[in-house]
Amino acid sequence: MKKQSGFTVIELVISFVVLVTLTVFFAIQRNELEVAARDQTRKTAINAFYYNLTENFYTEHRYYPRTISRDNLKAVDPTLFTDPDGFTLNGDKCVYTDANGDQATDGNCNYSYTASNCNSDGECKAFKLTADMEAESSYQCTNDNKCASVD
Repeated sequence: MKKQSGFTVIELVISFVVLVTLTVFFAIQRNELEVAARDQTRKTAINAFYYNLTENFYTEHRYYPRTISRDNLKAVDPTLFTDPDGFTLNGDKCVYTDANGDQATDGNCNYSYTASNCNSDGECKAFKLTADMEAESSYQCTNDNKCASVD
């Protein structure tokens, strides 16, 4: 009688199940890591806006602007105004490129800037920056030195 070499059907099935389980596990972990990275990008942008507003803009002008954009926050990397979903905060508008390649202004930005206690010249005494997160509560910074996750 000849001795046959190779794998039994049970060994092959077990190996296949282990490989499929590991593949699913790594796919889930990869997605969670990508979501965490996008949320971290949002926090980085809000912190950059916050520090530029409080350390540069307010120090120079003694007020906060009614809206923020690349034009009045020049020290902020311009790419930070575009959120991970491709929407760009530009003043009080959320700009994006639609399916036809045209610029549209009715987008839903992950970032928002709200100025308060403003005079008729657009000089404001307070502000609130907010980033909508995917896996966490919204992240918010205010002019009174507070940055935190909020419900």
